[in-house]
Amino acid sequence: MRRRTFITAGPPAVAAVVAPMLASRRTVGLADVERANAGLQTLDALDDHQGGHVALERAALAGAQQAIDLQQNGTASERVRQRLFGVAAAYTATAAWSCIDSRAFDQARQHLDRCATLAGLARDSTAQLRVWNSIAILGNSQKRYGDAVAAARAAQASRTTRRDPLFASLAHARVAVSLANLGDRQAALRSIGFAGEALERTTDQPRPSWVAFYGPAELHVLTAIVYERLGNAEQAEGASHRALGTLPEQFRRNRALATARLALAQVRQGDAALAAHTATSVIDLMGGAALSGRVRTALGDFHRELLTLSATTPSAREWADRFRNEWNRP
Repeated sequence: MRRRTFITAGPPAVAAVVAPMLASRRTVGLADVERANAGLQTLDALDDHQGGHVALERAALAGAQQAIDLQQNGTASERVRQRLFGVAAAYTATAAWSCIDSRAFDQARQHLDRCATLAGLARDSTAQLRVWNSIAILGNSQKRYGDAVAAARAAQASRTTRRDPLFASLAHARVAVSLANLGDRQAALRSIGFAGEALERTTDQPRPSWVAFYGPAELHVLTAIVYERLGNAEQAEGASHRALGTLPEQFRRNRALATARLALAQVRQGDAALAAHTATSVIDLMGGAALSGRVRTALGDFHRELLTLSATTPSAREWADRFRNEWNRP
């Protein structure tokens, strides 16, 4: 199935991946698992391009249910059943992430609770790490920083992080952001340093599509967040520029977020005109697509700081008009 077709087809397309296999009770094998798993990469690509939204959440939940139905209605080995639980966990984690990105936090937590159960049934340490990673992001988003640190530490302790430096790097970076939110400067900088060291040890190997976003560019993004939280706008700006210089084109939502954070770093250094221009480019970058909740929140933070610094300048007034139109757009 072509990626473009899948993306534009919407939620029913996910169910179509596995629905034909449920016509009658029969033996389910690893080939069926792979077919059930096939839609995940396309949903992850849709998230990278547009960000979290209701249609993505529903499509992911449909995919999870199809994997569960396949497990319940077919005859399968224990290995295949575990793999199907893993597929269901991955789809449910995608639904949870979509809710985090759109700032539907209560729904995200419900999905993560379900995902943790499925990951346990699958005995899948990478799926469990993904749950802890998402809980850390959720905790930081809700300003529950103690929870975020605990979840990031749990991700660090995962068996997956011990065998794969890329996941170890991601876990260290999540710890760093959480500690920066708590104001623990030295520990946060130490953790972001560990993240960089682990990433240098990374080798190419097969990994789930959900972690494709993480690499040098995303580490620069998280480094910018750490410096931003610690009150060092100049270094946050530098890290944001490095992120934008290396971020692959397909990660449009992440590019929008990094650009919004660059604008925030610029306004905190007193350059209102440049910051307004940078923030406007976020809206242009999304090309008329609805902004995800996290992008809207980042621009809202920038908007408040810009108006506090320089509400009456032409650049600030132009930005305010553009932001108001975008905010009120259906």
